[in-house]
Amino acid sequence: MNPTNILTELKRRNVYRAAIAYGVVAWFLTQLTTQVFPFFEVPNSAVRFVVIALAVGFPIAMLLPWVYEFTPEGVVRTEDLDPVQARSVQRRSGRLLDFIIIGALLLVIAMLIVGRLPSYTQTGESISQKSIAVLPFENLSRDPDNAYFATGIQDEILTRLAKIGALKVISHTSTQQYAARRGNLPEIAHQLGVANILEGSVQKAADQVHINVQLIRAATGEHLWAESYDRKLETIFGVEAEVATAVADAL
Repeated sequence: MNPTNILTELKRRNVYRAAIAYGVVAWFLTQLTTQVFPFFEVPNSAVRFVVIALAVGFPIAMLLPWVYEFTPEGVVRTEDLDPVQARSVQRRSGRLLDFIIIGALLLVIAMLIVGRLPSYTQTGESISQKSIAVLPFENLSRDPDNAYFATGIQDEILTRLAKIGALKVISHTSTQQYAARRGNLPEIAHQLGVANILEGSVQKAADQVHINVQLIRAATGEHLWAESYDRKLETIFGVEAEVATAVADAL
């Protein structure tokens, strides 16, 4: 068949319109799932499934307008229609596809406009309940030089939490600004984009270390978990693993 005739036939059978309509609707559905699924904590595998399903469905969607026509009597093979009737049906199908394209484009434009609104970008993003920020630990020792020890404890706990794949853990750099001021925990959590705050204190005297740790749900101020540890200096590094495990269990 002449390539020109093939292109003409594709246009006559509304395959081009179907491709545009499918592409716009698929893009809208992809954006919708990537924004809505995280809000309900749906796994990323579900988003990947939607994207793969849409990709696999594209050639099928292109085959349908080539082979079939939607008539008042139902779905009929194009080859079974009278040429005059076929042209009339294809014009109606073309108008329907135009409406679908316009409607989908309006939804896409509305989504883009809403996504750029300041109020939406600040409050519309969902915060995972398995997100946490480890605030700098307070040094309760009389010797101010022991502040480095409290920082080391915080860093080690943060590192162990970051290894837990199910948790979203904010970096040390982002939380360091709250070392001198605790402030309002809900406000700190909002600024960091987390649902939970881990805070604590360290007191060191000779070879004895006392560590107090609290896991708090920032929105309500509820204590999800709290524990104190008394250790000798040479056994202190086992505490970080205990804290990380307890936090993971609590979340």
